[in-house]
Amino acid sequence: MDIIDRIVVMKGDITDIEADAIVNAANTDLVLGSGVAGAIRKKGGDLIQNECNEIGSIPLGQAAITGAGNIRARFVIHAAGMHLGGRVSVLSLRDCTYNSLLRASEKNLKTIAFSAIGTGVGGFPMKNCARVMVDTVSEFLQNKHSSIERVYFVLFNEESFDAFDLYLKSKLAN
Repeated sequence: MDIIDRIVVMKGDITDIEADAIVNAANTDLVLGSGVAGAIRKKGGDLIQNECNEIGSIPLGQAAITGAGNIRARFVIHAAGMHLGGRVSVLSLRDCTYNSLLRASEKNLKTIAFSAIGTGVGGFPMKNCARVMVDTVSEFLQNKHSSIERVYFVLFNEESFDAFDLYLKSKLAN
């Protein structure tokens, strides 16, 4: 199977996806605030925040893994793309996307779902987010030792879906 065939762009609610892990757009303090993190906290329950509290802070660009509480996925991977109250950069987005894939691979997970990390309170432009995340995932999937078979980008609205879908199609055309 071609690497691009292993990447799926879809519109929906990431907390409803059946995947081994979903990725939370996190801050380095692992505080589940608003946006995707808030939706994960609300649907997943207190267990997720409690596990985050046990982990504590993580470095910018890193990722940590917890249980998923009441969410359909088995795990939540917390991708620290920004400091609490900060902004997302190209480097932090690339690193936290890569490290999320690494955490999933370390657990021998087969499927992982991402949202558009950092495009809400992190202030990162949607089209740039699509480019950075799709390119990072594509590069990671070239690693023959990864357990990951399928990566989903689950986008909540038309703008984000269109940005990711158009960028992935442009990669297919090349």
